Amino acid sequence: MNQITEPIIQMLNGKNFAYLSTLMKDGSPQVTPTWIDIDEDDNSILINTAEGRIKHKNVSRDPRVAISISDQNNPYNMVLIRGRVIEQIKEGADEHTDRLAKKYLGMDKYPYRTPNEKRVILKIMPERVFHQQPPQ
Repeated sequence: MNQITEPIIQMLNGKNFAYLSTLMKDGSPQVTPTWIDIDEDDNSILINTAEGRIKHKNVSRDPRVAISISDQNNPYNMVLIRGRVIEQIKEGADEHTDRLAKKYLGMDKYPYRTPNEKRVILKIMPERVFHQQPPQ
Protein backbone atom coordinates (compact mmCIF):
# COMPACT_ATOMS: atom_id res chain seq x y z
CA MET A 1 0.00 0.00 0.00
CA ASN A 2 1.38 3.39 -0.94
CA GLN A 3 -1.44 5.69 -0.01
CA ILE A 4 -2.76 7.54 2.99
CA THR A 5 -6.17 6.02 3.76
CA GLU A 6 -8.89 7.28 6.10
CA PRO A 7 -7.78 4.99 9.00
CA ILE A 8 -4.24 6.40 8.65
CA ILE A 9 -5.58 9.97 8.62
CA GLN A 10 -7.43 9.18 11.85
CA MET A 11 -4.17 7.97 13.42
CA LEU A 12 -2.33 11.10 12.26
CA ASN A 13 -5.08 13.32 13.64
CA GLY A 14 -5.04 11.47 16.98
CA LYS A 15 -2.76 12.10 19.95
CA ASN A 16 -0.31 9.47 18.71
CA PHE A 17 3.40 10.11 18.90
CA ALA A 18 5.50 9.61 15.79
CA TYR A 19 9.13 8.54 15.62
CA LEU A 20 10.96 10.41 12.87
CA SER A 21 14.14 8.89 11.51
CA THR A 22 16.60 11.12 9.65
CA LEU A 23 20.09 10.43 8.36
CA MET A 24 23.27 11.74 9.98
CA LYS A 25 26.24 12.90 7.88
CA ASP A 26 27.83 9.45 8.12
CA GLY A 27 24.59 7.76 7.00
CA SER A 28 23.65 6.43 10.42
CA PRO A 29 20.02 6.84 11.53
CA GLN A 30 18.87 9.38 14.11
CA VAL A 31 15.40 8.93 15.64
CA THR A 32 13.30 11.56 17.40
CA PRO A 33 9.89 11.12 19.04
CA THR A 34 7.71 13.95 17.83
CA TRP A 35 4.23 15.31 17.40
CA ILE A 36 2.73 14.83 13.95
CA ASP A 37 0.11 16.40 11.73
CA ILE A 38 -1.29 15.91 8.24
CA ASP A 39 -2.18 18.33 5.47
CA GLU A 40 -5.33 16.64 4.20
CA ASP A 41 -5.25 18.69 0.97
CA ASP A 42 -2.32 16.69 -0.39
CA ASN A 43 -1.85 14.02 2.34
CA SER A 44 1.59 15.33 3.21
CA ILE A 45 2.92 14.78 6.72
CA LEU A 46 3.79 17.83 8.83
CA ILE A 47 6.43 17.84 11.57
CA ASN A 48 7.20 21.05 13.46
CA THR A 49 10.70 21.68 14.74
CA ALA A 50 13.12 24.51 15.45
CA GLU A 51 15.77 25.60 12.98
CA GLY A 52 19.16 24.18 13.91
CA ARG A 53 17.94 21.08 15.71
CA ILE A 54 19.51 17.82 14.59
CA LYS A 55 16.49 16.64 12.61
CA HIS A 56 16.35 20.00 10.83
CA LYS A 57 20.05 19.87 10.00
CA ASN A 58 19.76 16.28 8.79
CA VAL A 59 16.79 16.85 6.45
CA SER A 60 18.37 20.03 5.10
CA ARG A 61 21.28 17.89 3.95
CA ASP A 62 19.37 14.71 3.03
CA PRO A 63 15.56 14.92 2.75
CA ARG A 64 14.91 11.16 3.12
CA VAL A 65 12.98 10.22 6.26
CA ALA A 66 11.09 7.34 7.82
CA ILE A 67 8.23 7.69 10.28
CA SER A 68 6.76 5.10 12.64
CA ILE A 69 3.44 5.71 14.41
CA SER A 70 1.50 3.41 16.70
CA ASP A 71 -1.96 3.99 18.08
CA GLN A 72 -1.74 5.00 21.73
CA ASN A 73 -4.78 2.81 22.49
CA ASN A 74 -3.59 -0.24 20.56
CA PRO A 75 0.08 -0.44 19.51
CA TYR A 76 -0.77 -3.25 17.08
CA ASN A 77 -2.42 -0.57 14.96
CA MET A 78 0.67 0.98 13.38
CA VAL A 79 1.80 2.91 10.33
CA LEU A 80 5.23 3.04 8.71
CA ILE A 81 5.97 5.79 6.20
CA ARG A 82 9.02 6.47 4.09
CA GLY A 83 9.25 9.72 2.20
CA ARG A 84 11.08 12.97 1.60
CA VAL A 85 10.93 16.46 3.05
CA ILE A 86 9.74 18.44 0.05
CA GLU A 87 9.43 21.82 1.74
CA GLN A 88 10.47 23.70 4.86
CA ILE A 89 7.77 26.20 5.78
CA LYS A 90 8.49 29.10 8.13
CA GLU A 91 5.28 31.07 7.63
CA GLY A 92 2.69 29.94 10.18
CA ALA A 93 5.11 27.59 11.97
CA ASP A 94 4.62 29.28 15.37
CA GLU A 95 0.85 28.98 15.08
CA HIS A 96 1.20 25.38 13.92
CA THR A 97 3.24 24.39 16.98
CA ASP A 98 0.60 26.05 19.17
CA ARG A 99 -2.12 23.94 17.45
CA LEU A 100 -0.03 20.83 18.12
CA ALA A 101 0.35 21.86 21.79
CA LYS A 102 -3.45 22.10 21.98
CA LYS A 103 -3.82 18.65 20.38
CA TYR A 104 -1.19 16.86 22.48
CA LEU A 105 -1.13 18.82 25.75
CA GLY A 106 -4.45 20.67 25.85
CA MET A 107 -2.51 23.95 26.09
CA ASP A 108 -3.10 27.05 23.96
CA LYS A 109 0.61 27.85 23.58
CA TYR A 110 3.63 25.61 22.96
CA PRO A 111 5.32 25.60 26.41
CA TYR A 112 8.85 24.58 25.37
CA ARG A 113 9.65 27.56 23.12
CA THR A 114 13.03 29.13 23.84
CA PRO A 115 14.08 32.74 23.25
CA ASN A 116 15.19 33.43 19.66
CA GLU A 117 13.84 30.06 18.51
CA LYS A 118 12.70 29.97 14.89
CA ARG A 119 10.09 27.33 14.13
CA VAL A 120 9.83 25.49 10.83
CA ILE A 121 7.33 22.96 9.48
CA LEU A 122 8.87 20.00 7.66
CA LYS A 123 6.48 18.98 4.90
CA ILE A 124 7.00 15.31 4.06
CA MET A 125 5.59 13.63 0.96
CA PRO A 126 5.00 9.93 1.63
CA GLU A 127 6.53 7.56 -0.93
CA ARG A 128 5.83 4.24 0.78
CA VAL A 129 3.10 3.64 3.32
CA PHE A 130 2.40 0.48 5.30
CA HIS A 131 -0.53 0.17 7.71
CA GLN A 132 -0.81 -2.85 9.96
CA GLN A 133 -4.13 -3.14 11.69
CA PRO A 134 -4.69 -5.30 14.76
CA PRO A 135 -6.08 -8.79 14.31
CA GLN A 136 -9.87 -8.98 14.50
